[in-house]
Amino acid sequence: MTDDLDLLSREGLPEALRILLADYPRTGWQAHPNFAGLVEFWLDRHMMFRRLCDALRSDAEQAVDGRLDPQAMQGRLSRYGGMLVQQLHGHHQIEDMHYFPVLVKREARLERGFEILDRDHHALDGLLERFTRSANGVLQGRTEAGAFQEEVVSFERFLNRHLEDEEELIVPVILRDGAEGLH
Repeated sequence: MTDDLDLLSREGLPEALRILLADYPRTGWQAHPNFAGLVEFWLDRHMMFRRLCDALRSDAEQAVDGRLDPQAMQGRLSRYGGMLVQQLHGHHQIEDMHYFPVLVKREARLERGFEILDRDHHALDGLLERFTRSANGVLQGRTEAGAFQEEVVSFERFLNRHLEDEEELIVPVILRDGAEGLH
């Protein structure tokens, strides 16, 4: 794979990997008969990750501006940051070990895309480690809220890139073929 497909540098998936998206555009996902159940649950998980990042970023911004007490920020950071890290690790393990192998058998033309997503998960592991160090620094009084805010913004950008690409690769396959064998 080329460096332009690396999570830290890509703008999106190549058109060759978005082949099913033309038949299953994002705007029609919710109306599709195969949306309820697994797709809906899976997208809700992605939304949870986005909301947790948003809350952590907002809290850091408010702490920097003096609108949120540092102790209140620490309590929320401990809860939401821990939830983000733990849930994201578990989510990626399930995808790597179960969903991706099943889905690539359903649509072999997307094998390269699943390799990219797997590689993203390894990159996100490193970013989660960096995020955790920064969060622990805030919790231990060694890192300022502003530095943590920058970390969240950086992490959030890469996570959103990955989630969007993952959704556009996987959801059309499940909408087309159903969720059987993925539960």
